[in-house]
Amino acid sequence: MRKQQALSMLVLFMLCLTLFVPVAPVKAEAASNAVQMLQQPLDDLDGEVEQAIADKVMPGAVVYIAKQGEVVKHDAYGYAARYTDDQFTEMEDPVAMQEDTIFDMASISKLFTATAVMQLWDEGLFELEDPVQQYIPEFTGEGKEEVTIRQLLTHTSGFAPSPSERLDKVEGDRADRLDYVLREPLQQAPGADYVYSDVNYLTLGVLIERLSGERQDVFVERKITGPLQMQDTMYNPPESLKSRIAATEYQPWTNRGVVWGSVHDENAWSLDGVAGQAGIFSSAADLAVFAQMMLEQGTYAGEEILSEEAVELMKTNWNEAYPGQDQGLGWELNQSWYMDDLAEHNTLGHTGYTGTSIVVSPNHETVTILLTNRVHPTRETFSTNGIRKKVSQKTADAIYAWSAESMQDMVERLLTREEIDANSARSLGLHLTVISHYEQQGNQEKVLKHLAGFQQLVDYLYEEDAFNDATYEDLVRTATYLNMKWQ
Repeated sequence: MRKQQALSMLVLFMLCLTLFVPVAPVKAEAASNAVQMLQQPLDDLDGEVEQAIADKVMPGAVVYIAKQGEVVKHDAYGYAARYTDDQFTEMEDPVAMQEDTIFDMASISKLFTATAVMQLWDEGLFELEDPVQQYIPEFTGEGKEEVTIRQLLTHTSGFAPSPSERLDKVEGDRADRLDYVLREPLQQAPGADYVYSDVNYLTLGVLIERLSGERQDVFVERKITGPLQMQDTMYNPPESLKSRIAATEYQPWTNRGVVWGSVHDENAWSLDGVAGQAGIFSSAADLAVFAQMMLEQGTYAGEEILSEEAVELMKTNWNEAYPGQDQGLGWELNQSWYMDDLAEHNTLGHTGYTGTSIVVSPNHETVTILLTNRVHPTRETFSTNGIRKKVSQKTADAIYAWSAESMQDMVERLLTREEIDANSARSLGLHLTVISHYEQQGNQEKVLKHLAGFQQLVDYLYEEDAFNDATYEDLVRTATYLNMKWQ
């Protein structure tokens, strides 16, 4: 019964998509021809984002998708600032979201910290397995002499997720509060487990400052955002940019009211807005430049930010001992909970508490960015993980539904992830080879005929329990989009 209901729903979905033929897809689709991405899934993403806004997941969003350096989608939705308090009292003049709106990146800031650390590694100032204490003598406490720089970068140091006390409650200035962080005790032995921890990156921020002799914001501007001409990326944006910045949370406990133009994270705020775990503000287009630098092995527009060796180390999964917690240096890897069908062993990404996320796929040469202000006006709202996954899913749909050959890549990915067995992959691959043959001939009738056969095969394999509901839905949805292309 469950499968019959699923089949009925998907057949209806297929019919609706087939009947919905865009009035004027030529211009948009032509823009994607050079990079071989189907426009329809990207267009369908608009409704998904707008529905999330209607459901109060977030007040607004910016979506940015690029492949091989060509922008295929860059759209703004909803509001950058809408409420005056946590009771959702509407502003008299709410601020519409714009494509160039600047967002508080939250934990995506950790990627800039990791990049700065690896720039210092490129300079030969330390080795990854060096103990942190060798460079920061105050980093003391039982067992902490064994914590390495790599363990900080990969969240395997043994620290708790956050400092024992919120830093804005610690007496003193920035130096006093950082000293408090450096005295944090371990929660468990170094290397015992993966625990995502802000303490790791607060400590790495100190490491940058000790080794470079500059405060982190100065170093990042000089070595990363300046050379990359990321003019919308900075710590502590000036008041003059407030009209372009997305508002975040109403925080009476910090006496800041609606946080707007100041870092949302209380710990980073108490450190004068400059910290290793948070503090960066950026726009979608700027963040895409940073991502493209990683795709191009550390160099962008003639500027070498990282050596190729450093990039390879950042892209390496150091956490094979902790299944499901694949982690490079700074970058997360292969996390399907927000990367969805873009998730592969070398897919890079990160999320931020304010509602931000980035996914970088070397295999597809794509950058997928979703920026939201989901904590406006309160963090007590719905999770953005659903819309994060949907943005990644539609990006993947646009890639895989381009042709039968692209769908073969999708089948190979499913096989690699053990989401289908070898026999099913072989059967699907044979059908797609035939469809690809007729695509190359431009034979619409034969393409549509064999696509119908492919969909029947998918239905049959599903009934035979060859794969689960999610895989079935992915295959049907992608085949339907390809069918639409040939209608």
